[in-house]
Amino acid sequence: MNNGPENLSRSVLTDPVNFLAFGFGTGLAPFAPGTFGSIPGLILFWLTLDFGLYVQLSIAIAMALVGIWICGESARRIGVHDHGGIVWDEIVGMYVTLFLAPVSIVGFVLAFVLFRIMDIVKPWPIRDLDHSMQGGLGIMLDDLLAAVYAAVLLALYGWFVT
Repeated sequence: MNNGPENLSRSVLTDPVNFLAFGFGTGLAPFAPGTFGSIPGLILFWLTLDFGLYVQLSIAIAMALVGIWICGESARRIGVHDHGGIVWDEIVGMYVTLFLAPVSIVGFVLAFVLFRIMDIVKPWPIRDLDHSMQGGLGIMLDDLLAAVYAAVLLALYGWFVT
């Protein structure tokens, strides 16, 4: 596939797999697609707050498992492993991070910032995994680990603040 911006945009907007992988189009942002791609995860978490923990956990697990296929298949279709615009992994990572965030604007903003920092910096062993694993599992796993790191920091924040 010719991966020029026009062809990529057309593919994302017309192919359901790419549309999901690119976070409903947020991954097409001209800068910081991962940051823009994290926003749907935050919105989805907010919309599911009243569903209860078990339903939210089920949603997170389903999104992660489906995401392995979605991210891998999208990468295959566009011919680029872990293209920066593939942000389904950021959506899931943001959703997972929010499990330990205080339910407040400050808590959600802190969760967003911590997740983005962990995803960008990729502390050990995230960077090693990111470079060593291929396919959808590799694309998803580094963001899930970044979510765990951010969630641990949120838990520590909650412990110290309360």
